[in-house]
Amino acid sequence: MPMQRRHSAFLFAVTLWAPVAFAQATPPSGTSDGAPSEAAEPDDAAPGDSEPAPAAAATEAKPPPRTETDDVFSELESSLSGPSSPARSEPTRAKPAGQRGAQSLNPDLAFIADFAAAWFSEREHAQTGGHDPTRTGMNLQALELNARSVVDPYLRFDANLVFAEDGVELEEAYATTLDLPLGLQARFGQLLTRFGRINSTHPHAWDFADQPFALGRIFGAEGNRGLGAEASWLVPLPWYTELVGTVLHADGEGSARSFYGSQELHVDSVTDLLYVTALKQFFELHENWSLLWGLSAAFGPNPNGPDNRTAVYATDLYLKYRPITRESTTQVTWQTEVMHRRRQIPDALLWDVSGYSQVFWRFARRFGAALRYEYGSPAYYASGVVARDPLDPEWTDTRQRMSAALSHWPSEFSRFRLQASRDAGGPTRGVWAAFLTAELVVGAHGAHTF
Repeated sequence: MPMQRRHSAFLFAVTLWAPVAFAQATPPSGTSDGAPSEAAEPDDAAPGDSEPAPAAAATEAKPPPRTETDDVFSELESSLSGPSSPARSEPTRAKPAGQRGAQSLNPDLAFIADFAAAWFSEREHAQTGGHDPTRTGMNLQALELNARSVVDPYLRFDANLVFAEDGVELEEAYATTLDLPLGLQARFGQLLTRFGRINSTHPHAWDFADQPFALGRIFGAEGNRGLGAEASWLVPLPWYTELVGTVLHADGEGSARSFYGSQELHVDSVTDLLYVTALKQFFELHENWSLLWGLSAAFGPNPNGPDNRTAVYATDLYLKYRPITRESTTQVTWQTEVMHRRRQIPDALLWDVSGYSQVFWRFARRFGAALRYEYGSPAYYASGVVARDPLDPEWTDTRQRMSAALSHWPSEFSRFRLQASRDAGGPTRGVWAAFLTAELVVGAHGAHTF
């Protein structure tokens, strides 16, 4: 090789080799608080990572003399050798159990803001949701701070703080197990129970600006939640089947209205607690069709007398059409919940039925429409005669509400909705309402469940 060509090859090799050699010689930096990063952990490195690959064993024949360029290319080849190189073929050792799933120093955080401009035809209306628009004019439905992170290999932590005009409330703060055997999982802390379908969801996951009045009538403005513990079991069946059981306190005007409600009664035995159970079943009807069917029940004491109890039974259905066999933005869902409540009062038994059914149609990439019908019967005695309900004394006839909504998503981080409704019967005397809502999402927010 002429001297000029050999000199050019030498410079080219040095240019390629120098950054690689510098990167190998520079130790990985730690995190901002001084803790070493994962790349710095000794268990992450394969044997031989810190040294160049050994040279090949010498043969009996005398090798040809090496030149300076040959040395440069040899060093470059050693530096660039990857995990597939024979010199690096030893497997990487697994991390100890205590190091797997290490806690993130930056948990996922998200702010979700819901605003509404509202109009009601009457000052007295019967909105039952704690995040519903409740006055003509501007409303802050909620400003939710959502935080979640893995605590260690065994637990995950989730929290939801809700900021409103009148203060801050702790909506949820609970831990979830990650490694229980036999299809088991547990949660404990302040949590929304998985009764029915809509109870465990937050307003930004709804197709409408307000929650169905059935939920507020039975459990209260915040839905069924409280301090407690939950266990779930993924039943080994050919189709998805999950059995859920929850135990929690039975008081709270906004979360256990049909039970102890606003009365703070002491827990003297296990019968003074509220028990919620649910069965969730999922069926793939077709590549484009899926069905979720649930059964739920809640049992607990009420304050109407010694040993008086309340029981709520419910069924929910969620049918979804979303074509995946062809390119399409269409999505159609049908969601229905029906709740039957039975309560003991002195010398009598009351029962009532409430529920809703709704259809949502996403007819374009950024537009969707929804219709909802809600029903609530008056309270009846066991004989079938209309009763005067101690919780809702003015609810003496059937209540019905029809709502229609049109939603627009400028992006996946914002939504605008126009909604109108007509509410008649029950504790109302006929109320028209209109809402224009805006929803903004900032930060890392986890995906919603099916």
